[in-house]
Amino acid sequence: MRLDEDIKNIKGIGDKTAQQFNRLGIYNVKDLIYYYPRAYKTYSEPVSVVDTNEGDRVAVFCKVVSYVDVHKGRRYTITSLSAADSTGSIRMVWFNMPFLRSKFHKGETYIFYGTVKYSGNMRVMEMPEYFTQFTYQKALSTMQPIYPLKSGITNNSITRSVSAVMDTIKALPEYLPEDVIQQNDLMPRSDALIQMHFPDNEETLKKALSRIAFDEFLEFLIKIRQLKEDTVKQENLYKINDEALAKKDGFIAGLPFSLTQGQSDAVKDICSDMSSEHVMNRLIQGDVGSGKTVVAVIALLMNAISGYQGALMVPTEVLAVQHYEDICKMLKPYKLTVRLLTGSMTLKEKREVYQELKEGICDIVIGTHAIIQDSTDFKSLGLVITDEQHRFGVKQREKLTEKGNFPHVLVMSATPIPRTLAIILYADMDISVIKDMPSNRKKIMNCVVGTEYRPNAYNFIRKQVAEGHQAYVICPMVEDSEAVEAENVINYSDELSEKLGRDIRVAYLHGKMKEDEKKDILHRFINKEIDVLVSTTVIEVGINNPNATVMMIENAERFGLAQLHQLRGRVGRGDAQSYAVFINVKKSEASMERLKVLEDSNDGFFIASEDLRLRGPGDFFGIRQSGDMNFRIADIYNHSDMLRLAQDVSLKYNDLIVI
Repeated sequence: MRLDEDIKNIKGIGDKTAQQFNRLGIYNVKDLIYYYPRAYKTYSEPVSVVDTNEGDRVAVFCKVVSYVDVHKGRRYTITSLSAADSTGSIRMVWFNMPFLRSKFHKGETYIFYGTVKYSGNMRVMEMPEYFTQFTYQKALSTMQPIYPLKSGITNNSITRSVSAVMDTIKALPEYLPEDVIQQNDLMPRSDALIQMHFPDNEETLKKALSRIAFDEFLEFLIKIRQLKEDTVKQENLYKINDEALAKKDGFIAGLPFSLTQGQSDAVKDICSDMSSEHVMNRLIQGDVGSGKTVVAVIALLMNAISGYQGALMVPTEVLAVQHYEDICKMLKPYKLTVRLLTGSMTLKEKREVYQELKEGICDIVIGTHAIIQDSTDFKSLGLVITDEQHRFGVKQREKLTEKGNFPHVLVMSATPIPRTLAIILYADMDISVIKDMPSNRKKIMNCVVGTEYRPNAYNFIRKQVAEGHQAYVICPMVEDSEAVEAENVINYSDELSEKLGRDIRVAYLHGKMKEDEKKDILHRFINKEIDVLVSTTVIEVGINNPNATVMMIENAERFGLAQLHQLRGRVGRGDAQSYAVFINVKKSEASMERLKVLEDSNDGFFIASEDLRLRGPGDFFGIRQSGDMNFRIADIYNHSDMLRLAQDVSLKYNDLIVI
């Protein structure tokens, strides 16, 4: 089959199923092949109940020792039973699966597989899988792919469809020279794609992941090189004038704080770029809370006073509204026209902003990706500032620059990337680094603790709320499905609400909620109508609440250090002392060594380098990374060796085309 063939031509996919695939962004054979699993399910030999610890994902061979209980909970039906082996007992719990009442009978034996947690002194498995001894023996030798799903489509339907195009995958040509593959021990491309979907074992999967990461990095670097060639010598048509420079100095003098040395240096770099002969293409790399936004406002001010329009694009509507309100206050004396543009605005509101941008009435627009829609036209776009989430969307960057005639580009990044890797990723940009923190920012106090510390942590949160502050709790992560993860968040928030007391307002947030629901929860949290927000990692970016002083992260050992640092950065944004509590469930020496880095340091760049040192390249399993950089598989921390190799190959073979 051809890569561009419609998926309806694949055996077993009819019109209705094709529509469901389309909802996943799968329209043709190529889309299907590159729709990678988000995780892999593996099974281990059963262990005794007494040998299980909280957080362990294990199999136990047990006898059912109670009748099945089915009752209505607050939000869902709960099915449960007690099981035991000769060493101890464990409770099995399922949500919204009442049909299991007729599945299990007292005295029968099963192998249950899931994550162990404690409820009081009792071991519990929530949503465990169950097997007979025979079926579990078969499962032991497999690695089963788990795909991102939406309602109406199953994991099996994707697996069957990928199997149906296996001959097409095997026939894919190799674009890399043979010597590159041999010298660097890379897996051939077609083999890597097969292993991505149906891995033989962990070792072959790691090699496949490395090869796919290499391909993604190489394709990215080739596009970046092309961008650089297009813009590096582009004439500057939007020079800032002397009046703008003078008013910039007045603005800085009027700030209620002094700029740090890093902020001052970044402003000097921007002034030099925007008044030079060539267009600016600069990255401001600064740790969480280092004050990049103030630098961006100064750039927008100088650009506007010089007679040009500026655009600031951020990842979420909540953050766009916050920036809009803050920037309006800061620039009020200059009588500039500042507008907000987001996807949820009414068509009438959007049209008014479109008209003002087209006629040049609007000086500064702040918004989400709505800024780069086809209907947005500028009269004289001189400066584009993007958040890091949009830095890695090369097509989005091209679209933004097309809105003007090669405007200045400024990118803000809080991702703590080691400088050696940043130079590769930002090869088309000049880099300014803000290393120091504003003097009014207090260092976050950190502690890494075991599960026995939870009651103390809850008491501490209660005290902070009593003092008028708020807290985040990042919920334990669930690997099986987004639906289970959502239920886990809801369940955890219910338990937490009971422990903290009904006078403390607890709410939850997870990825399966509708956008309007998410925005409403975040707005209420920012407006102090919620005291404690229990959430998945969806709050990692795009929210600024200076009143939040506690970040408690469950199962911290499952995250990469860089992502934990980003999560921690949600607190410490106000004048009050802030705290980060990392609950280490596994308690292994390796996890303690990694998390100790966070306990001892608030320096994101140091943490990033330690993350690389402690993990090593290719350590894919057991640690989730942030997906902010828009690569499907590639992760700069897990695959730093592939990034460096892709850089070498892109320079040596500058005519390669990644297919």
